[in-house]
Amino acid sequence: MKIGDRVSISPQVTDRTDWIDGVVIEIEKNPFAGIVITAKSDDGEVFFEKEDLFRFLGEEACTH
Repeated sequence: MKIGDRVSISPQVTDRTDWIDGVVIEIEKNPFAGIVITAKSDDGEVFFEKEDLFRFLGEEACTH
């Protein structure tokens, strides 16, 4: 994952009912939490959490 990637953000992060889309705006290597992703949603909200709560946009539709 890198800055500028389109991602889906987990409901565990956003407190919404479903995954929402956004763009990675920062990546931090936190010595305690590991990789922390900060993403800005399409509606302008900013969320940050461990990288496993983000996935590349469209990843859930992969069938290969």
